[in-house]
Amino acid sequence: MSAGLQIFSLSIVHLAKRLYNTLMNDGVFRALADPTRRRILELLKVRPMAMGEIAEHFPSSQPTISRHLSVLKNAALVYDERQGQYIIYHLNATVMQSWLKWLLERWGGNDFE
Repeated sequence: MSAGLQIFSLSIVHLAKRLYNTLMNDGVFRALADPTRRRILELLKVRPMAMGEIAEHFPSSQPTISRHLSVLKNAALVYDERQGQYIIYHLNATVMQSWLKWLLERWGGNDFE
């Protein structure tokens, strides 16, 4: 591979990573902007749950909770797993940790005052 092609390939990879990070972070910001979705993440931090179990904690209808879960899934903050007739939702702590790392690198530093 020529040096020019190598540089071009590296540039494409770098741009793809930046685009992925931007899209991922936008999705996480959007997902975390809603208090219901933040509460769902708190519930899933305790343990995985079925949608019906999650919905019991809110005055909203199950379709509304389902839409909130879709936003969280699109941001990769939760993932689901079919267990028999139920779909169990899990917190994806890895994405949350990556997002927090990204956030602190840009805005946090070591000074939390």
